[in-house]
Amino acid sequence: KAAFINFISDEEWKSIEPVSSWFGPSSFLMSSMSALFKLSMWIRHGHGYLTENLGIPVWGSYAVFGLATLFLGMVLGLVSETLGTDCDC
Repeated sequence: KAAFINFISDEEWKSIEPVSSWFGPSSFLMSSMSALFKLSMWIRHGHGYLTENLGIPVWGSYAVFGLATLFLGMVLGLVSETLGTDCDC
């Protein structure tokens, strides 16, 4: 507590450089990291639900997520190709 009070009263905070905008809480980088963390937590809860509540073996849960990843990749690739092609209509 005393160190914090001295930090403020001696104005030591003025000598510290501010955080770069790349690492600020509202930056694109930190928002992306937050989204990836939320996705990983969703996957973890989904794995727990599949293995604990539905009784699917662990390898089965991995297979479900692997197939979902492949399917999502195919759908995104198809959408990307559909929107990215030039149409001579």
